[in-house]
Amino acid sequence: MFAHHNCRLSARQKSRFDQHVLACVLSRALEEVEAGEATATGATGLSRAELRDVLPRGFPAVAVNAFALKEVSDPEPDMEEELLRGLLLAHARPDDPASTRFAKIIARRAMRDDHLWQDLGLSNRADLSRLLATHFPTLAAGNTQNMKWKRYFYRKLCEAEGFSLCTAPSCGECNDFENCFGLEEGESRLARIKNGIALD
Repeated sequence: MFAHHNCRLSARQKSRFDQHVLACVLSRALEEVEAGEATATGATGLSRAELRDVLPRGFPAVAVNAFALKEVSDPEPDMEEELLRGLLLAHARPDDPASTRFAKIIARRAMRDDHLWQDLGLSNRADLSRLLATHFPTLAAGNTQNMKWKRYFYRKLCEAEGFSLCTAPSCGECNDFENCFGLEEGESRLARIKNGIALD
């Protein structure tokens, strides 16, 4: 519960946007840890050492202890996650540890089923777009048609491998257009908690 409060509090501090995003991600991770669905490293894609580094900066000891870092091993990404992480790292801001951490987090959370902004625990898609533009500027700048971010990442991965994700000659002629470019609506997980709606 503390992580939810910290996420809302950090959002007011515009100069600390990265901390806001990290608090939201860690809030989602803590939900999964407490529900027995994942470990802290499994939920974030970060190693124990990385989590030990970032957690004390914004969380009191009681929250840090809830992540049970002594009981977990470092994450082992599968090939799909590795490819996505590699794509993000190729476009990350040079010599920026935060960009490297966010590449790992985004690649891991993208393996979940919801919209990526929801998987990260963010309030809306705009927060995700801002995060990507900040830490992966050249990658984000290429999404000129406002494609859904997961779709866009996979399109870029396919292009790098020399084949097309789509059978249609252009997006305008595709029967599946809404899946790539439709609205990314939905309630954030924090809003659902605030409104007392049970989470799946």
